Formats: sequence, C-alpha cells, structure tokens
Amino acid sequence: MAVTLHRCKNTWVKLGGHPCWRVQKALDEAGVEYEVDLLPWPGNRDEIERRTGQKKYPWIEFEDGSIYREESKEMAQRIRAGNLHDAARTQPPTR
Repeated sequence: MAVTLHRCKNTWVKLGGHPCWRVQKALDEAGVEYEVDLLPWPGNRDEIERRTGQKKYPWIEFEDGSIYREESKEMAQRIRAGNLHDAARTQPPTR
C-alpha cells in the first residue's frame, strides 16, 4: 500500500530533531514506499487543519484517503516497529 508523506518544503534540514526529517528518515530506514508532498512553510495551513485537525507537519495519507498524524517521535517509532499500517487513522472529511 502506497503512502504519501505530507511534510514541509525544507528538505535540506536533515537534523534529528526536525519533525519532517525524523519521519521521512524512519520511512526510508523501514523500506516503506512513499511519495512526498512538499507543503508551504511558513504559510496558510487551513487546508491541513481541515484534513488533519491540526496545523502541524508531518502527516501521512494512505491510498484510501485516511490520515495518520501523531507527534513525529511517535510516528517514527511506529514506522520503525513496522506498525505503520496499524496506526489509528482519521477518515477524510466529506465535502
């Protein structure tokens, strides 16, 4: 199952404490296939809040449109444990 990592556009920041990099690195290390959607930073995050209930990056979207979002440390830990697809997800809002 393919996933999309929605993250900030600052891909040059590769520090352990950077939330987007932390999750992307965990996906890479776990061998998870994913696409990257680079989003504005800073900028308007109304659409992000509408879809995730928060204005924070990163978040993961599954093929069925469901969304997974936690703090990046928890996300990375779940990914490394091989439990990404078992994560609690929210369904996309209806339009």
